[in-house]
This record gives sequence, structure tokens and C-alpha cells, in this order.
Amino acid sequence: MPTTSPKSAKRKPKADAWRRPTRRRVLTIRDRLRQMYGVPINEPNRKPIDELVLTILSQHTNDRNSGRAFAALKERFPTWDEVRDAPVAEVEEAIRPGGLAQQKAPRIQTILRELGPEPSLDWTETAPLEESRAFLLSLNGVGRKTAACVLLFSWGLPDIPVDVHIHRVGGRLGLFPEKASLERAHDEMLALVPSEDVYEFHLNLIRHGRTICRPKPRCGECELRRMCPWYRDLDHRESVVGE
Repeated sequence: MPTTSPKSAKRKPKADAWRRPTRRRVLTIRDRLRQMYGVPINEPNRKPIDELVLTILSQHTNDRNSGRAFAALKERFPTWDEVRDAPVAEVEEAIRPGGLAQQKAPRIQTILRELGPEPSLDWTETAPLEESRAFLLSLNGVGRKTAACVLLFSWGLPDIPVDVHIHRVGGRLGLFPEKASLERAHDEMLALVPSEDVYEFHLNLIRHGRTICRPKPRCGECELRRMCPWYRDLDHRESVVGE
């Protein structure tokens, strides 16, 4: 049990005192995560529209439900032209297992119409990364996380989707300000992480957020705690599991 008085303990720096971590620190975090979770290998699926639609279906649900919804959609409508041109009620029915079908079905159809008469995003593999990202962000309802998923998982391009787990873990580790917007978090992660490590960082931060660095974290089990600014703030101890 900590013996240091909270009054004498060093307080967590305010958000405006945040400093971007050094490359050495980032690589140390990467290596420690690697020891905990291994080195995941990205195998790009080379299907950017599939990835785009799957990411939309994954919003506000789990991977199992979004996977079921995607499989049902593809079974009912084998081509994206058919999805685009189908009555919206039929698309809603197909994707119902993923939840929020009334919102997601028209959004998917709108995006497919925005992609033109022969929907394709294959050009994003070789186009300048900023151009591909900007185009994806111009599509209806597509934000930074969705655009990054398409670029990283379809082609292995260096972008890092920041989900709720990465936002929580990265903020606690000081990779970006703890209360940073998702837009700021994406920018900081791109500035910090070497391009060859983006997939590894993305997946291992998610694994860490799901298993240990949860909303009520298991800091006593965490091998990153000695380098974690959030852990050093004694004000957080009452919310910690396993201390």
C-alpha cells in the first residue's frame, strides 16, 4: 500500500504541460508491448471498399456482430453495385445483426454512390497518402479512424486508427495529451510512430487496452507502469484494480 502522502506526491502535469515523447521513449514502449503481446503481422486484404463498409458496420458494436452483418450483406448482394442500387429497407434487413441498421444502410449506399458508376478505391494503393486520406474523409460519415482502417488494413499504408482503447491507453502513457481530441490523437500517433511499426503499435495498444489498461485498469499487472505518467499520479489509485 502506498506510504507517500497524496499532499506530497507529485501531481500529474496539466494538459498544457504535455511534451511530445522522444523517439527513444516511443520505441521503449513498443518493445515492452512486444514482449507482452508479440509482433503481429499485417496481411493487407487488398479490398478497400470491403474494409470501408466493414468499418462502418463495426461502429457502436463488437467485431462478432459487425462480421455477421458484413457476411449477411455480401451473401444477399454479391456486388457493391447491387448494394448501392437495392431498396434501402433490404440493405437494412441484411445488416441488422450489426445494430443501427437504419443509420448505417443509407450511409453505406450514399458512400457507394459517391464512388461513381463503377465503385472502386483501388487507386488509393498507389496515390499519395495524403490524397487518399483526404478523399476518404470527403465521403459521407467517414472520419479519421475509418479512413485509417481502409489505408492500413487494405494496403498496409502507414496510418494508425485511433479507437477508444488507443485513445485511453495512449493518453495515459503520454503519447498525446490525455484529453486530446481524436483528431489530435491521430496526428500525434502519426508523428511519433515509425511507419514500419504502425500496425504493431495499433494492434498491441488495443490488446493492452482490452486486457489490462481498461477503464478500471489492472495497473498491478502492467509491465508499462514504471513508464506511465498516469500511474504515477496517486490521485488515480482509488480507481485501480490489483494494487
